[in-house]
Amino acid sequence: MPRFGSVLTAMITPFDAHGGLDLEGAVAVARHLAGSGSDGLVVAGTTGEGPVLTDEERIELFRAVIGAVGVPVIASTGTNDTAHSVMLTREAEASGADGVLVVTPYYNRPSTAGISAHFRAVAEATDLPVVLYDIPVRSGRRIGSALVVELAREVPNIVAVKDATGDVAAAATVVAESPAGFEVFSGDDSLTLPFLSVGGVGVISVASHWAGGLFAEMVDSYRSGDVARATIVNQQLAESYCFESTEEYPNPVPAKAACRSLGLPAGQCRLPNAPAPEALDDQARAVIAKLGRLNPAHQSVA
Repeated sequence: MPRFGSVLTAMITPFDAHGGLDLEGAVAVARHLAGSGSDGLVVAGTTGEGPVLTDEERIELFRAVIGAVGVPVIASTGTNDTAHSVMLTREAEASGADGVLVVTPYYNRPSTAGISAHFRAVAEATDLPVVLYDIPVRSGRRIGSALVVELAREVPNIVAVKDATGDVAAAATVVAESPAGFEVFSGDDSLTLPFLSVGGVGVISVASHWAGGLFAEMVDSYRSGDVARATIVNQQLAESYCFESTEEYPNPVPAKAACRSLGLPAGQCRLPNAPAPEALDDQARAVIAKLGRLNPAHQSVA
């Protein structure tokens, strides 16, 4: 098994009716996910609306979730400010996190040398395992396979990458050229199976909020050699892949709709993500119900 597990959920952050942080709700969601196919949780990442949390809220969230579950908790501590990222990483370590997720500095558009120095500074500030997060559609810069491999070889506590580049061939290169034990996670649910085929260890997922058991089945089936079953499960998840993020309703807006439809605390997203209409909750219920019909053994789906 990978050090954090194969199916990690990038957890939503529940807010109350006034937009305040709902820590009790976060505990409820975390416990639900830990019992529904998630091997571990990522807190305050993209899906967790980390950019709109205050530092105090983020640290409170780390502590609440870490104290509530027995699965690994990875704290998202990366920002576009290296000193700020170092501070949050130290707070995550003090809170008892099992690892940290560090995104490429966004907006600044740093050079490759700057990106490298950023990740090295954050890793040097902690004894925790560091997971790189390569998501150029949001960060404006790609880490790139060459730098990922360099960091994997030269920085002992940089142990994995969440790859949301959509480039399976580059992921294969990272797997082939990185030292033993360095792990590649798909950062796109829809590419989980292709990433497994080139040596990826699993996925950091959004749709696992409502389909965690199915992601676990897909990964386990592939690993056991039942590629046909893994392919069928992947096909059944295709509607979820389309639902979880669109131009009109970007992630995490649909994920929160899905959680509301499951009766989980979620609330609406904070601005600049606009509130979701009831129609999106209706769509979420339909997507989840269809998965349940296709998979009687996963009636609860999540």
